[in-house]
Amino acid sequence: MAQPAAKGRIGMSGKPEPKPGLHPRNRHRGRYDFAALVRSCPELAGFVRPNPYGDVSIDFADPDAVRALNRALLRHHYGIHWDLAPAWLCPPIPGRADYLHHIADLLGEAGGGSIPRGAAVRVLDIGVGANCIYPILGNREYGWSFLGSDIDPAALAAAGRILQANPGLGDSIQLRLQPSPEHIFQGLLRDGEDFALCLCNPPFHGSPGEAREGTRRKLGNLGLDPASRLNFGGRGAELWCPGGEAGFVGRMIQESARIPGRIRWFSTLVSRSANLPGILRALREAGAADIRTIPMAQGQKQSRIVAWSFRVRPSRMKARTESPC
Repeated sequence: MAQPAAKGRIGMSGKPEPKPGLHPRNRHRGRYDFAALVRSCPELAGFVRPNPYGDVSIDFADPDAVRALNRALLRHHYGIHWDLAPAWLCPPIPGRADYLHHIADLLGEAGGGSIPRGAAVRVLDIGVGANCIYPILGNREYGWSFLGSDIDPAALAAAGRILQANPGLGDSIQLRLQPSPEHIFQGLLRDGEDFALCLCNPPFHGSPGEAREGTRRKLGNLGLDPASRLNFGGRGAELWCPGGEAGFVGRMIQESARIPGRIRWFSTLVSRSANLPGILRALREAGAADIRTIPMAQGQKQSRIVAWSFRVRPSRMKARTESPC
């Protein structure tokens, strides 16, 4: 579910202060330039007004305003024409970009800090969704090529319409149906396909009722009447799966251990901190050779990336080789 973005403030120097916690390369660290965004996407103008802090902003509790802001951000910063029906999950652009920048740093370790760029870097997005946001941002920032998978044909059709609206984007982004809702990698990958990275924003909730309750709780925290407001979209597999986030990531770990050499780095968002100990334990039991937990923050919202590889880092390999018998 889209979250209210951290409000950029003006510091003593008169320059916008960065939003706390975002990656240094994130284009959205500073205060939104609504004048420039409206020039790029005039329909945003109808949602821009002074907020209670005296700043020009939008109502982040209004899903139509959030979708309009996303359209403007993607058009202004990335040259992307993007639209999304209200039923689908509307992503917070700064947070999604942060995941990509952090994971790009991880890929860059093998090159002494130089981040690999270009279409030769193949990335798998598990649960690409109708919004197609990770492939769009990853392609525009680093030139990577993507395979986006999903279990929902309607979501893939919606993502396909975004690709069709942006000539050339479909050359770098492929979409593919995962035919089995019970599986993540099994039945999806084809012979000879290897990837530098996979990323995933797993379903958070464990049931439709839990998803509805989560929406009501978040709207209540915003001081809104849950009965009178729409949520920020999301349907079916975008919001829930058996076992929720922990169950999905657990299945992802099990299946990753069966294809250890086909993806250099497996990764996923983990939104609920209480799930982290069990996930790390499952990774150790699965035999992951390198496990990373990368903290992320957007304002007061705290999250983290968990990444793992079945390949031993060269430094560790050397240490093992030189150890006495």
